Amino acid sequence: MSNNGPPSQDRSVPATHSSRDVCVSRFRACAQCPDKTQTTPGQPLRLQWGIWVSAKRCLPFSHAGVSRSVAVMTAFMMKTDQLTFEKAYENLRTVKPEAKMNEEFERQLKLYQAMGCEVDTSSAIYKQYRLQKVTEKYPELRRLPQELFAVDPTTGSQGLKDDEVLYKCRKCRRSLFRSSSILDHSGGSGPVAFAHKRMSPSFTHVTGSQAQCTSYFIEPVQWMEPALLGVMDGQLLCPKCSAKLGSFSWCGEQCSCGRWVTPALQIHKNRVDETKMLPGLGSQTRKT
Repeated sequence: MSNNGPPSQDRSVPATHSSRDVCVSRFRACAQCPDKTQTTPGQPLRLQWGIWVSAKRCLPFSHAGVSRSVAVMTAFMMKTDQLTFEKAYENLRTVKPEAKMNEEFERQLKLYQAMGCEVDTSSAIYKQYRLQKVTEKYPELRRLPQELFAVDPTTGSQGLKDDEVLYKCRKCRRSLFRSSSILDHSGGSGPVAFAHKRMSPSFTHVTGSQAQCTSYFIEPVQWMEPALLGVMDGQLLCPKCSAKLGSFSWCGEQCSCGRWVTPALQIHKNRVDETKMLPGLGSQTRKT
């Protein structure tokens, strides 16, 4: 940084151009820039990877000034001006035509928009995206960050919330995961998605038929860690009775609805039971 710039208080937000870097998790810090009621004229704050902020202006700052700072400024405009990604990026490029963020930043900003310009780490779409980055950052899968794993429901002291469901092994009743760990996906095209696997060329898709998902696709849970490390795919077995619950593949698997999910950690619905709290009745279990 040039020594000619105004004195500032540093707030460093580390990021690289690598497609492995999940920068969306840092957009919250980049968007939390003081407004004019929080800043004294002549004493701006500096975001090292983001923007100069004073009582009157915001000035993008990064090494090249065409990608990282552009991504931060776009996120800042989306949040403060309530703009879509496309509109914020378009507005920015009218004043800085050479701005061109890389495709990965664009993808993460669209994710940021889908989360309502909030970084919600409990969001299903955020969890799915974070899982997709795992095989890029840890290609040998020898170690995985602990924050990737949901807490094993048998070790947590927190009880079920009113609207929460606990899923248990149908064979031994061991608690496996909570409904908050389910990563929903949009429905696929149904039977037509499997037409290439059929021997008969006369197969035709019945319009309007809707295949149902027969599995839950979930985030990793702590009890899965030994099975997931060092391999690309395998079975998911109950940690208590070893009954087969489902399978996993870091390369992805096709749901029964036809949608391809990547990565895929799927638990078959007919291998688990639901338990939920009912007001005045306590916990109730039903087969799925």
